[in-house]
Amino acid sequence: MEARIVETFPREIRCLDPVFIPMPDGVRLAATIWLPADAERDPVPAILELIPYRRRDGTVFRDMKMHPYVAGHGFACCRVDIRGSGDSEGVLGDEYTEQEQQDAEAIIAWLAAQGWCTGAVGITGISWGGFNALQVAARRPPALKAVIALCCSDDRYADDVHYFGGALLTEDAMWSSFIMALGALPPDPQIVGDRWRAMWRERLEASACWSSEWMRHQRRDGYWKRGSVSEDFSRIEIPVYAISGWDDTYSNAVPRLLAGLRGPVKGLVGPWSHAYPFLGAPGPAIGYLQEAIRWWRHWLHGEENGIMDEPAYTAYVLDPHRPASFYPTHPGRYVTEPGWPSPGISKEILFLNRGSLGVISEPGETLTLRSPMTAGRDCGRYGGYGGEVPDMAIDQRREDGLGLTFDSEPLSQDMDLLGAPEVSVTLVSDGPQGLLVGRLTEVWPDGTSTLVTWGALNLSHRESHEAPSALPVGERLTVRLELNHIGRRIAAGNRLRLVLTNQHWPILVPLPAQPTYRLDSGMSRLTLPVRPIRDEIEIRFPPPEISPPVKIEELRGEHHAREVLIDGATGRQVITLTSDHGMQHILDRANVTGAKVIDRMEIVEGDPLSARVETGWELSYRSGDADTEAVSKVVLTMDEHRFRLDWRLDVREAGSPVFSREGGEWIDRDFA
Repeated sequence: MEARIVETFPREIRCLDPVFIPMPDGVRLAATIWLPADAERDPVPAILELIPYRRRDGTVFRDMKMHPYVAGHGFACCRVDIRGSGDSEGVLGDEYTEQEQQDAEAIIAWLAAQGWCTGAVGITGISWGGFNALQVAARRPPALKAVIALCCSDDRYADDVHYFGGALLTEDAMWSSFIMALGALPPDPQIVGDRWRAMWRERLEASACWSSEWMRHQRRDGYWKRGSVSEDFSRIEIPVYAISGWDDTYSNAVPRLLAGLRGPVKGLVGPWSHAYPFLGAPGPAIGYLQEAIRWWRHWLHGEENGIMDEPAYTAYVLDPHRPASFYPTHPGRYVTEPGWPSPGISKEILFLNRGSLGVISEPGETLTLRSPMTAGRDCGRYGGYGGEVPDMAIDQRREDGLGLTFDSEPLSQDMDLLGAPEVSVTLVSDGPQGLLVGRLTEVWPDGTSTLVTWGALNLSHRESHEAPSALPVGERLTVRLELNHIGRRIAAGNRLRLVLTNQHWPILVPLPAQPTYRLDSGMSRLTLPVRPIRDEIEIRFPPPEISPPVKIEELRGEHHAREVLIDGATGRQVITLTSDHGMQHILDRANVTGAKVIDRMEIVEGDPLSARVETGWELSYRSGDADTEAVSKVVLTMDEHRFRLDWRLDVREAGSPVFSREGGEWIDRDFA
């Protein structure tokens, strides 16, 4: 659904750009502020978004669609470049640092003290901005009154882009490649003036590959606990609205926050990927800005508008659908629950018998599991972004044949699932390390298999992510594997299929050796979160509305591709993902920005040590005297005991090299 562009608002707005907000140590952070034109006479609450993605030429494409809209309804929306990014002074050295959170507290105090502000401040953001919104809320700055956190996590180790189930994600290298190139772009000479070269040089001299730090923390230690608000939910006392989408990697955090927070909390999960709900990819998009304004008006203005009288949890239940590499929209409907966990969800147990899911255990058979290295190829990308990017899971039939498969009988009636399916597996391993992956699919009468949800566990982490330990070789043990939360209807006549594998490439980096597992039929079980189908009042959100987007001239079009090459003679498989995000001339500020990334993952069948990830970004930026390009490359390889991380950054000005840095190191594997 295309968003309706709104050009007039209840209050006329003005834009302040740039605004430099002073920090206690003298560093100034660059901001853009949209607020009602008469706010000095009639003050308004302020809403902060603090992220490193360059407000002038990076996020401007979405910022202009939402911040003026919200400001026109009686708020001051303040979009700040994190220290060392965009036009802000200083250096950015990592995610979610103590300095970043201290800066956020200082910004909130500054906003509350402005003559156009009532003294009440909210904080919001998606992804990085959602993480730090929760982190700052836990610090309890006095003026901060409410949060909207989108597509983020309460637990930095559980399901961010670094580790999943105790296994290293290939997305870690891809993310560090991007942030390294982004950090090598200069500030805007039109904003900071002649200082831009000195500021740029300071950033370049601080360049590094952040994966070097992230990969040295392969267990859930203090590094990840810092900034994980799940460590002490009681620290957050102000109201939180947590939002995500089923095709986003962070949807698990919404029910966790609903269950963990003790203050006022609402949760919303839609059909979207990693995007604001008014952009809705896959759709349908919703009027998120209208919903956000209701939240802000209640908690920042004190308006009684009924938003807290509604059920705490609203979730989209997707209708049955066949697989595709991308979806323009997901048919389905919204349902509500009073909270989470919900008393309305029942647990249905099915036993893993030989080839079947049964309501009665059928012991007596020994099942053997050893997956090929290429298991996981058709399961989509961990950090997918939806829309027309072909990174969703395709038909799972090939994948289903690479593991142990357990099918239900055809359903006699539709079944709704809402929550996290759980698999309890009793197994014997012939090796001290191993991975266990569970995928739940919906199988149609013609054999088509659609991925419903999945989960993975590094079995060394079976008891704790903080203190992994080797598997007892040859001994029977029972492990619990929680799959990702989902809202999904399974159609009558279709089957549910559970597939177990012990490899998930190219999403998860392989362990040093591939074990074989033995399972006894009937001893393991699948627990499904079943929501009764009943007549309910239809939940409707208003259609999406936006303020006028920034005007651009498209200089290079967008293009995305996925290529798989298989060498039948050697068993080598190479997956190449190309995303050219195009080049745009932003007309109202005479900036030109372009971005392209190529991710290449390869592996040889039978050899987990052959896994190789190469990821590289090309970012370009022109403004005033600045004509720059930053090219990053990160390569991850491995041997039995170590990971090898190699990286390089090349920066050009007007086509000529001006800076280059590279590094390489071995990092010991720690049960990874």
